[in-house]
Amino acid sequence: MSTRSTTKNYPSDTWAAGEAYEAYVGRWSNPVAREFISWLALKPNLRWVDVGCGTGALTRIILAAADPREVAGVDPSEGFISHARLHTHNSRANFQIGDAQHLPLEDGAFEVVVSGLVLNFVPSPARAASEMARVACPGGTVAAYVWDYAEGMQLMRYFWDAAIALDPAARELDEGLRFPLCRTFALCKLLNDAGFERTEVHIIDVPTEFTDFDDYWSPFLGGQGPAPSYCASLSEERRARLRDRLKATLPTGPDGRIHLTARAFAVRGVKPKE
Repeated sequence: MSTRSTTKNYPSDTWAAGEAYEAYVGRWSNPVAREFISWLALKPNLRWVDVGCGTGALTRIILAAADPREVAGVDPSEGFISHARLHTHNSRANFQIGDAQHLPLEDGAFEVVVSGLVLNFVPSPARAASEMARVACPGGTVAAYVWDYAEGMQLMRYFWDAAIALDPAARELDEGLRFPLCRTFALCKLLNDAGFERTEVHIIDVPTEFTDFDDYWSPFLGGQGPAPSYCASLSEERRARLRDRLKATLPTGPDGRIHLTARAFAVRGVKPKE
């Protein structure tokens, strides 16, 4: 997953440490990835590329559920690639450092090219889609998914609503406003503009349950991603105010558990045959 600066007032997005990412949103990425692969329903023994593979979660689910011949994972973060190599014990997987906008892969070499929770962070999603088209073989499948930051990714939606109520300038970092790509029509347009055929979208909803408020709050202290980066930029006093506001607004059950939902939008298309 790539990083980019968002405003001059707050720290840039940070995606580098695998363990911190897993504690933050990585644990919710697995069920989304499983449904994504189930939706694709592709035949076995294909060559796959996982663009922006991050910690390797999607790659490992491809290996477990899609029976591929090979999966090539590409990500610009050395920390994520190290984590992926350490936690993926399968000879069919290989990982390398690389940019989604300039994939270090051969033309037309893969039957399936996928990208999970990444394209909105790439400076030029159109360039990334073009690169995905380049490395896909004619008739190959290209697919991606992103969080619905504006509404359905509730753990982040509650965070930014509380942050903006206390600090209107935080609106600049709100993923729901920053990432217009995270809409079904925008994802379809991205693939259509890149020349793909038979594009379609799919909505994925998974439950995200927190055992208590600390289970929800602690990952925001890890410094991975826009919300934790913003949280780390606050003084102790302002961070405590944000924490208290969140604790008061989250839907907490009598047993202390917090039941939320994470929504992702998925899109797929087919590269025209020559």
